[in-house]
Amino acid sequence: MAAPGPARLLRAAAAASSRRWLFTSPAAGMRPACGGAAATAVRAARPFSLSARAVLSSEDKITVHFINRDGDKLTAKGKPGDSLLDVVVDNNLDIDGFGACEGTLACSTCHLIFEDHVFEKLDAITDEEMDMLDLAFGLTETSRLGCQICLKKSMDNMTVRVPEAVADARQSVDMSKNS
Repeated sequence: MAAPGPARLLRAAAAASSRRWLFTSPAAGMRPACGGAAATAVRAARPFSLSARAVLSSEDKITVHFINRDGDKLTAKGKPGDSLLDVVVDNNLDIDGFGACEGTLACSTCHLIFEDHVFEKLDAITDEEMDMLDLAFGLTETSRLGCQICLKKSMDNMTVRVPEAVADARQSVDMSKNS
């Protein structure tokens, strides 16, 4: 059997390259949290794929219940690999101050409190997340930052609680004026 000619190899390489361009983009904005090559490819594909949402049926989505500061239960759905911050933003949930830094690990406004059985199954916490959690109000043993928690099928129908207060530098007040 003869080896493929250079023109055939060139066409095959060009076709593979153009297919890759449809699904990934180095310029696509990504958060480092929900990692792995698969999650990166999914997030990078968003700007280029008009039918991506049609491919995911409601059965493929994960339901998350948020107990807001005022005690209201907000229910939303997200895709596997989305962060909890993505779920809040994509579903336009009314949680004051949530995700001020847009998931860059520069604040603690997406602080959430997990149920024990869910918390035990979460991926390991990073030093950077621990540093930001140190700034959070209402810290508990089961506190994590929503921007660092990636949805998995096993999390379907989980409930997370939003703390009563939030540490948000945008809302800081000069307390010296109160005396």
